[in-house]
Amino acid sequence: MTLTTNPAQTLAQAMGQLPLIAILRGLTPAEAPAIGQALVDKGFAIIEVPLNSPEPLQSIATLTRLFPHTLIGAGTVLNAQQVQDVHAAGGRLVVAPNFNPAVVAQALALNMVVLPGVATPTEAFAALDAGAHGLKLFPAEMVSPVTVKALRAVLPKDAALMPVGGITPDNMAAYRTAGASGFGLGSALYAPGRSAEQVRLAAQNFVNAFRD
Repeated sequence: MTLTTNPAQTLAQAMGQLPLIAILRGLTPAEAPAIGQALVDKGFAIIEVPLNSPEPLQSIATLTRLFPHTLIGAGTVLNAQQVQDVHAAGGRLVVAPNFNPAVVAQALALNMVVLPGVATPTEAFAALDAGAHGLKLFPAEMVSPVTVKALRAVLPKDAALMPVGGITPDNMAAYRTAGASGFGLGSALYAPGRSAEQVRLAAQNFVNAFRD
């Protein structure tokens, strides 16, 4: 996949390859090359390093250098300055647990893909109106498949809906049937101290579950 200068097109291409976001909360810069390679080898096209990880900007810089054709950026982005910091590190992706108009605006100004977190129709419509390229439905424990189906009925048909929080290979099918576009994968995929081989196996399990 070749990243374009159009963030909406870049997201569409990455989602077309595999609409699963690897959330590497707790990743260290030393782990980044091996963990990143394990994910890319299994077809992952979108990787985020939450900003409450150790030295996240260094990890993002390393990942973007090693995997230039992968959409890489940060999660838990809470303000406009953090968006600028991620961009300076080479990140092209901003993911947030909430909808902050300033974060979306700054990401758009820097030509970055932005996925704010929402849990209600009001937040979802506001985020899309602000220019969000997709929606992180968070926490998924609060946004059940029934809720996703209801949101899908009223939101624009092309809006990317990505449940995040507690997603496992076992509960993806119900969300997909309800209309989820893809998923953000956290501790079931990666947790601090997990080896690259363990991540590789977990990634394969998620890919198999999604494609089945």
